[in-house]
Amino acid sequence: MAPLAYTQRSSSYFSALTQAIDKKLHRALASPTQRRDLLQELFADVALEVDDRARDIILGREDAASVAEVDVKLRLCFYDVLADHFAYEPERGKRILDMIVQLWSQPFASHFFALLFHKWLFEVQLDSPDLLLRYSSALVQGATNVFWIDIQTNTTHFKSLFRYLLEDVALVPERLKKIPFQGQRDLFLLLSRSIFLYNLVEKLQSFFKHFPEFPNAFLVGGPADIFVIELTDQLQKLKVEPVLLHYLSHIRVLQGLELRMTTSTRLKTCLYSFTSPGGPMYPTRAVRHAAWDALDFLFPVGRYPRHIISFFFRLLYPWYWPSSCWNFVLSCIQAILYKILELFYPSHKPRDPQHS
Repeated sequence: MAPLAYTQRSSSYFSALTQAIDKKLHRALASPTQRRDLLQELFADVALEVDDRARDIILGREDAASVAEVDVKLRLCFYDVLADHFAYEPERGKRILDMIVQLWSQPFASHFFALLFHKWLFEVQLDSPDLLLRYSSALVQGATNVFWIDIQTNTTHFKSLFRYLLEDVALVPERLKKIPFQGQRDLFLLLSRSIFLYNLVEKLQSFFKHFPEFPNAFLVGGPADIFVIELTDQLQKLKVEPVLLHYLSHIRVLQGLELRMTTSTRLKTCLYSFTSPGGPMYPTRAVRHAAWDALDFLFPVGRYPRHIISFFFRLLYPWYWPSSCWNFVLSCIQAILYKILELFYPSHKPRDPQHS
């Protein structure tokens, strides 16, 4: 989002927003027993999408028409406009930042810092190395927390935060160098886990080129290896089926990456763990098929032996036989029907039976 063009009306609106946040944070400081509930309410308010009336006030009536096309594609939340506000008017957020620091150990404190001050951190000049380390750690921790909120709710509500961290920080050395090396490494590890969720895979090659140096690089490998290691760890932590399927659908972009043997084996083992029913993963049928598709695409060598071995292991689970036979019969019927449709309607392209 471009720097805000303030009007008298929008300036008054931002003052009211800032006062409302200030008031609720002050109440949280004064009420230890109600602190968690107040912070949770404030977080929900900050994460809300801006309605049309407030959008016109924030952008200014004369600007609303010119950005209409952008607004259709990009949702605008209160944390988006407040992050811009505090980045370009640092003094207006100073009191709020001071109160967040006082609530540092409380739930949602790092969430607030990441949402409201992620642009401020890279726009203002901070000379204290301790403050930079503290703030960069809070940024990564808060961004990690909201990332998991998106995962658990199967949404991309905080995509604009991660798009900024990737496109305007990780890929811009001048901004990235404003935070310590440890903060840079932590940020890149977080982005490695979140790029697939927020559909930012087109930036992957640029992302690899800007990867910071890691002290154990000689053990784990280069940027591509570190990315895949973080990705496989993330895959094994996912418990929300639509999100896991989303990750597996994007994993084909890894084809052609030069990986160490250990990293390649790690990825293969991770995908293979999703292909069998039962413990410890207990993947659904959709996940198993998506994992097989990804595994066969990335590692075509040994495809048929893998399927044969998997078939014999399936025989160890007799309680799955009825459902497997039923699904096999349905797949055959669907394939026959699609063939008949293709004969009578050659111009019609039916959906893939695998994904019907």
